[in-house]
Amino acid sequence: MRAVALRGRVVGILAILVTVVVFLVPFAFIFVTAAKTAPEANQLAFSLPTEWALWDNVVAVLTTRDGIVLRAFINSTVITVAAVTLKVLFAAMVGYVLQRRQSRWNAIINFFVLAGLIIPPAVVPTIWILQGLGLFKTIPGLILIEATFGLSFGILLVRAFVAGIPRELDEAAVIDGAGPIRLFFQVVLPLLRPVLITIIVVQSVAVFNEFQNALYFLPGAQNATVQLTLYNFSSQELSQYNLLFMDILLITIPPLVMFIFFNRQIVAGMTSGAIKG
Repeated sequence: MRAVALRGRVVGILAILVTVVVFLVPFAFIFVTAAKTAPEANQLAFSLPTEWALWDNVVAVLTTRDGIVLRAFINSTVITVAAVTLKVLFAAMVGYVLQRRQSRWNAIINFFVLAGLIIPPAVVPTIWILQGLGLFKTIPGLILIEATFGLSFGILLVRAFVAGIPRELDEAAVIDGAGPIRLFFQVVLPLLRPVLITIIVVQSVAVFNEFQNALYFLPGAQNATVQLTLYNFSSQELSQYNLLFMDILLITIPPLVMFIFFNRQIVAGMTSGAIKG
């Protein structure tokens, strides 16, 4: 028993050390570089700054190009909130229907759901469709793109979670006179809270940090998102590493805060869906 306990303790210590090296060391490098002056930051040395310029770099980043970083934060927040809201709503409805109602169409729908996880998105046809709808280079267009690309992940989680909800609850609500809409929104949806929190947090971080979709489907300085602002501080002629790393630090803070506060809910939602599925 002592050998087993000692082995478990050693494994735990090694896991902590690996976590520190993989996650905390890069974050520390970003922070100290963001706090340096331009000449010192350009050396890319992992050392404390001789002159702290943390606040000056924050002001410089936020005021660059008439405050493009602030506009980018607003755009990314709007896109994230709208896209994740659509994802959660449709994932909950589709996942519930797929689990509760068996029909000949289920196999076809499941194929397309899995295809959404496996097949990469086609950029050119998507741009062509957006142009036809008049949504190319618009925030609503990117919202629809983001809501669609992450939908399969949410559907699978919700479907696995709904499998653990007794059908008797649905039947009791129907006997009490609840229609399909009232049954879903007043009875089923509150029970999906753990898995929906998981989807909200994971997909919010994914959408907020999305770079490729914003680059392809939302070009233009007025439509900039936070990830695209990194171009402002790095080019072939000049690299302002202190401002670049400060921008990275500011972009990292919102997702980091979400994971810190909702870490337990994420794990609970993922494991509940896995066990009940």
